[in-house]
Amino acid sequence: MEVILLEKVENLGNIGDLVKVKSGYGRNYLLPKGKATLATGENIAAFEARRGELERKQADELGSAQARARQLETLVLTLSAKAGPEGKLFGSLGTIDIAEAAGNVGVELQRSEVRLPDGPIRSLGEHQIEVHLHTDVNVSFKINVQSEEEANASAADAANAANAADEPRVEEPASDE
Repeated sequence: MEVILLEKVENLGNIGDLVKVKSGYGRNYLLPKGKATLATGENIAAFEARRGELERKQADELGSAQARARQLETLVLTLSAKAGPEGKLFGSLGTIDIAEAAGNVGVELQRSEVRLPDGPIRSLGEHQIEVHLHTDVNVSFKINVQSEEEANASAADAANAANAADEPRVEEPASDE
């Protein structure tokens, strides 16, 4: 099956490339998602008429992905989970947990964009996470996984410090001796 790519597809080609793909891949993925169209005479002419529009759209998407990448480069997420004394988690942290934690700090991140090269996180400590924002844009950042006991202790310390700073000080009146 020959198709014309309407957008850049990883490991396949760029906008406007005429590529030969297996029928199932074309029918079940490329065509329904609008990433390609069948390579007929009519479709080739229609594509050439829309080429500038499609290239502008692709450039805009790349620019927004690069802006998001700059925002994510400096991000360090801290997640808390139940863990045993040896540092192993009861359960694991996956893409959903990471996307929710990013959303809680105001960073928009889809679960499908998060890549875990070593599978779900099952231990405490720092881990490197890769995020796939666009065909040409991948960025990695760190997450710090700590036990719930550590998280509760640090939150209590922060609350105590805030309360100590907010408490009104009672000054004794000066005596007129």
